[in-house]
Amino acid sequence: MPITAMEKTVRDILLDSHMRKSGKVDRLRELQSEARAIQRAGSESSMSADDGLQDDLRVIEKALHDLHADIKEKGAATL
Repeated sequence: MPITAMEKTVRDILLDSHMRKSGKVDRLRELQSEARAIQRAGSESSMSADDGLQDDLRVIEKALHDLHADIKEKGAATL
């Protein structure tokens, strides 16, 4: 099964031997924040509900878990 762009990005971050763990966690959290922002925007517009963003978030959150980083938030933000 082919990997998604997000899976490749996350794998590249995890395998980067020049980046410290804290840098990896910071970069993954940036990706997580961006994916959540896009997901929120999609829920407020007519974007497709099945656009792969939930899968992207799962990939990012699994990587954070694998790095033993705290998962700060779950699900979409509420207003």
